[in-house]
Order: sequence, then C-alpha cells, then structure tokens
Amino acid sequence: MKLNNFVKLIIAIGVCELAGVVGSVFTVSSIPTWYEGLAKPALNPPSWVFGPAWTTLYLLMGIAVFLVWKKGFERKEVKVALGVFGVQLFLNAIWSIIFFGLKNPGWAFVEIIFLWLAILATIIAFSKISRLAVWLLVPYILWVSFAGYLNYSIWTLNQETPVACTMDAKLCPDGSYVSRTGPNCEFALCPDAPQWSAIKQAIANCEVESVWQTHDRRAGAKLKSGEELAAVEPELDDIIDLAIAAEPECGEILMATE
Repeated sequence: MKLNNFVKLIIAIGVCELAGVVGSVFTVSSIPTWYEGLAKPALNPPSWVFGPAWTTLYLLMGIAVFLVWKKGFERKEVKVALGVFGVQLFLNAIWSIIFFGLKNPGWAFVEIIFLWLAILATIIAFSKISRLAVWLLVPYILWVSFAGYLNYSIWTLNQETPVACTMDAKLCPDGSYVSRTGPNCEFALCPDAPQWSAIKQAIANCEVESVWQTHDRRAGAKLKSGEELAAVEPELDDIIDLAIAAEPECGEILMATE
C-alpha cells in the first residue's frame, strides 16, 4: 500500500520526535537534581533552552527524512540514506541515557563523537538525494558540535582527583608532632604551647577540673578561629593518653569525667 506524502511527513516527524521523548525520560528527572549540581563551562545555556532547541531540531530532521523518503523507498540510495539516518537517531537517543541516565559524562562524550560522525555520514548520504534535506540537517550537526563541547567541558570540570598526603610529621615547640591533613595536605596546627603546658602541669597535680577548663578554653579559641569541631575533638584522646602515660591514676579519673 502506498502512503501519500502527508502521511509520510507525519510519520517521519513522529519517529524523530519519539527519539526525543525516549531521551527526555532520563533527562527530565536529572536536570533539577544531578545536572544542576555539576560545574559547567561559561557558555553553558540555561536548562530551559534544551527542550525547545531539541524539539525544533527533531522537527527539521523529520522534514529532511520526508524529503528523502518521498523520492522513492525502492531506490537503493534512499534506503541507504534512511538506514544511516536511523543509526544516528539511535545514537542520539542513547546519548541521553548515558549522560543523564547513567550520569557518565565521560562515556557520553565518547558516544557523542560517534553520533557526530553518523550525522556527517547522513548528510553525505542525503546530499545525493535532496539538497534541501542537507540544509535542514546543518543546524543539527552544529548543535551537536556545541553539545560535544559542553559534554567535554562538564566531564573535565567535574573529575575528582584524589589527593594522597605524605606521611611526614612536623615537630611542635611542645615536643609533640602533627601530620599533614585536609584537602591541601597542609600540616595541622601545633598545640598552643602555654595552654598545653598548663594541661601537663594540671595532670601532674591531678587537678582534673583545671585540665578540662584549660581544654575548654583551647577548644573554644580554635572553634572561633575557624577550625572544625572534628579537628578539635581528637585532643580529648590526646589529653587522656598523656595522663595515662604520665599519671595512670589521674588518667583513669580523667576518663571517668570525660
């Protein structure tokens, strides 16, 4: 049964828009969550631009397919051209699955390279049948080129490089050692010498209340200076360890009053 041109046009546009619908299943849920949290390049357009842009591009693709299809599907070059188009349309749909569904910009960039090459092959195949169809695909390959730049930039901007700190230590004035810590592997701050000496003296005399009062003053000063609580709390263990080593009985009392 032969289809009239209007029906062919509707089918061609519908199939192309369907590819966009498949991709949007994975895109819609990821844009306000995972995608919004990514670092993006300066030329990245607002998220709302992508929907209208792709809808328009799928429309142009559908019209281009129609212009080729109406030349006669029985012709070999038409079958080849539509076959190549089908490959690129499949690659178009799975890019969204890889990028937004799997949240993997690296593999999505590899895939978009193959997509770009498939679009170029489609343009070459269409050029043998309809010049107008070729021009209708020009905005598509330009947009995918831009999308490739965005994909690559997002991939590189969001790569996490783990930092391994060296195990060296720094000798502090009070005789203690501090190691490297933090994202930049800087040395931790040395204990405050006067207050640390006061803690040692209080331990020697087993003045428990004085030990904790001095520690509280040190901790408060450090928190005010911007240190995180997680970096201050370990000093409690250091104080108890020191007390147990120097004055075991006092150490036991400190553990009971911690």
